[in-house]
Amino acid sequence: MSQQASRYPRTFGGMVGAMIVLVALLLVWVGFRALTSSEPASPVQRVDYTQDVAPARKAAHFHLVAPPRLPAGWRATTVTFTDTVPQHWHLGVLTDQNRYVGLEQAQQTRGSMVATYVGKDTTRGAPVQVGGRAWSTYTDPQGDLALVRHVARVTTLVVGHEVPRSALLDFVASLR
Repeated sequence: MSQQASRYPRTFGGMVGAMIVLVALLLVWVGFRALTSSEPASPVQRVDYTQDVAPARKAAHFHLVAPPRLPAGWRATTVTFTDTVPQHWHLGVLTDQNRYVGLEQAQQTRGSMVATYVGKDTTRGAPVQVGGRAWSTYTDPQGDLALVRHVARVTTLVVGHEVPRSALLDFVASLR
């Protein structure tokens, strides 16, 4: 005589009951994770660009510009000076609205700088006067506005992504 393994009864109601228990456990776990976990820290770190300005100015073969301080709520996130030909100064900033503003200065043509930092699909706008100096303006379809000045083989470009024009003009006026 062979003995058959015991089996529990498999019914549709039993399957539905098991699924309800499983879904309830899953919801409890998701709720627990939502209450006990926190947002990951922002990968964007604040940097003190002011400590890099003096050595960069000393090494630069052009008048390197930077704001003496940033507007309230703005924070510098990247700063680099490349001391190779062509020399290049970069300061990346986030506004109080987390919008990007980039300051680029290099021994390059206006056209190459605009293509690199604003885009190839730009529209040249009317020039603006900032601090008694003329700056060219460029926009692109993605919401970038750039102010560009080319003097003595050096291009200074300030680009903002969805930054109010007045805030960008104030930033450019602060450059020393």
